[in-house]
Amino acid sequence: MSVLARMASFDDDIDFRRVWRVGLALSALLITLGLAGMIGRGFNLGIDFEGGTSWDVPGEELSVDEARDAVEGAGQGAAKVQTIGRGGSRIIRIQSSESSEEAQLAVTEALAEAARIEVSDISVSTVGPSWGDQVSSKAQRALVVFFVLITLYMAIRLEWKMALGSLAAVVHDMVISVGVYALFQIEITPATVIAFLTILGYSLYDTIVVFDRMHENAALLATSSRRSYTDIVSLSLNQTLMRSVNTTITSLLPVLSLLVVGSFVFGAVALQEFALALAVGLISGAYSSVVVAAPAVAWLKEREPLNRERRVRADAARGPIDSPVPADVPAGASAPARPSAGSAPALSGRPIPPRPRKKGKKR
Repeated sequence: MSVLARMASFDDDIDFRRVWRVGLALSALLITLGLAGMIGRGFNLGIDFEGGTSWDVPGEELSVDEARDAVEGAGQGAAKVQTIGRGGSRIIRIQSSESSEEAQLAVTEALAEAARIEVSDISVSTVGPSWGDQVSSKAQRALVVFFVLITLYMAIRLEWKMALGSLAAVVHDMVISVGVYALFQIEITPATVIAFLTILGYSLYDTIVVFDRMHENAALLATSSRRSYTDIVSLSLNQTLMRSVNTTITSLLPVLSLLVVGSFVFGAVALQEFALALAVGLISGAYSSVVVAAPAVAWLKEREPLNRERRVRADAARGPIDSPVPADVPAGASAPARPSAGSAPALSGRPIPPRPRKKGKKR
């Protein structure tokens, strides 16, 4: 039976303890790279956060070097020049912290001359730094309120250990998603912030599905001596894994359509900024519910006295069953079967003499 077929039939045949060891090592590597990118390279903040002026020039007849030379000739050598889109939708975007009208006009005329187009064909937008500060502060407040409400909900609906596990998964997803933007210096815009907040909701949804099944199985198997709490977590992941995979794939298809068709084919830059963050977050959210949230809860729960006793009983029930093969058994031969409890020991090949009958008293 294939792996997908076993997943679809909810067979309890995946040992997630092995998966956790590999997954946690991979998560540690990704988090280290993300933190290194955030600390070492910083963030490529868009004009909405830094303030200044942005020029969008149709790029069919203008190269990046020509645009940079034109901007430097207008006295804006520190401006950031980048290419967005492809083909007929390609544009050259120039961003500068300068916002005076004289500087804007000089750069616009220089770009129009370099691109051999009219001044009216260039889109110019100016944003003050206060707007970006407002977006950042509101996003931070929303994040704090989100964490508080989710912690309370998870603690009341399930238990506080699961609330901690879900928060660990959310932080994991955010660090990886933001780290990708820092490592590759992808521009962060308000659309990106919206996508990051959306990632939080999806990550928690997938985690709550797994935790709810863990809670149900723990109640059903509370008296079982054959399963420890870690075994119950592994069973719950086997039962919900296919649902998580289906949900992730279904969610990724429209996001990938936005990313590939909308941004790279039609050149919709805002779609690229939004869809890329969503794609990274969806994959990371499904991944973290299995390798971060679940093992975190298992680690916390196994330290409870009751679950420690259940683990001892479960390990005793799974004790060695097969006796070692004797040294005189030839290679390839199977070991002799062990006698069952209460059975007579095996005798040699000599015939068994008949048992004498007892003589009864004659009447």
